[in-house]
Amino acid sequence: MKTYIALLRGINVSGQKMIRMAELKTHFEALNFHEVQTYIQSGNVVFKSADTTPTSLEHSISEMIRKVYGFEVAVLVRRPEDLRHILDNNPFLQRGEDPERLYVTFLATSPTTAQVEKLKEYDYSPEAYALDGTTLYFFAPNGYGRAKMNNNFFESKLKVPCTTRNWKTVQVLLDMAGN
Repeated sequence: MKTYIALLRGINVSGQKMIRMAELKTHFEALNFHEVQTYIQSGNVVFKSADTTPTSLEHSISEMIRKVYGFEVAVLVRRPEDLRHILDNNPFLQRGEDPERLYVTFLATSPTTAQVEKLKEYDYSPEAYALDGTTLYFFAPNGYGRAKMNNNFFESKLKVPCTTRNWKTVQVLLDMAGN
């Protein structure tokens, strides 16, 4: 069994796509996932599975949500080592920025070169981002709620489904995964 972290996009936001975490845990267990733990209401689930393909896990979880809840949700699955890499390589943390102003946007796939170039046309300084494959590090010095470059912004410019978590959540999820 390997440990995985599932990140669900856009659930329990403004009364939309409501999923109670206790129910979600039960549904994950019905998929034959083990040691299922949820963290806060925004769709973070740490679990173990014999299936070793994150893409296959994403499909299984998305399909379960569609069948049980009747709506589509983007699901991104990461391994603990992916989160460890993120925590060890945040360029904004390395330059001494306040961790409470740091966010990680997880991308479903790597964006095309053309989309990355298009994103470079936008400058909302002092907001800043750094892209590393399917991870986008984001610095929001005035807080995420006031940020112009939010999850929807990155998703629309990069044309890739994504979901954002604050720095503390990424740390907690890695701790829950036992690393």
